[in-house]
Amino acid sequence: MSLITEISTEEKIKRAARKIFTKKGFLATTIRDIATEADINVASINYYFRSKEKLFEFIMDETIGRLFNKIEPVLNNENITVDEKIAICVGYYIDNILENPDFVFFTVSEVMSGSLNNLAMINKMKSLEKSHFAAQLKHLYTAGKIDFHPVNLLWNVSGMIFFPFLTRPRMLESAYFTSKEFIALMQERKKMIPIWMKQIING
Repeated sequence: MSLITEISTEEKIKRAARKIFTKKGFLATTIRDIATEADINVASINYYFRSKEKLFEFIMDETIGRLFNKIEPVLNNENITVDEKIAICVGYYIDNILENPDFVFFTVSEVMSGSLNNLAMINKMKSLEKSHFAAQLKHLYTAGKIDFHPVNLLWNVSGMIFFPFLTRPRMLESAYFTSKEFIALMQERKKMIPIWMKQIING
């Protein structure tokens, strides 16, 4: 009975944290906000996660895991072309971030800090470097079929996905568009990015 209660409380905290982090952003969120949403006391959150930072990192670890559980089988499928892999993975990536908009800010802050000490992120980045997709890009480059370094392709895809989410808070605040309109724009972008990348790869 005790174990069931503990698991239930932990999950309640995580669900509340995801909702508040997404709504208010990491910096504006307080432990008390999460406690109020979860209908528990602040001490319970400190007991399970120690701090807001630890809780946010835990949620991001789960987010990274869910994303890569979908992406890695695609990247390592030897029967799928580079174009097809990009299209599938862009869709997964955008859907994942739409559910967790603060994932972008978390990633950027990790990179800007110079430490990038999130083990889940580090391990997944290493797995990308060893993927069949990475080997395909390297082959295109060494065979002279693309005249740019493969990392530029990855930067382009990442930038095209990340930048709209980085500007999202300001755009919503200024009423440039609504949350619903932003989602529609990103759904459109899921179709556009693979087209742009295919044009770059195939010249």
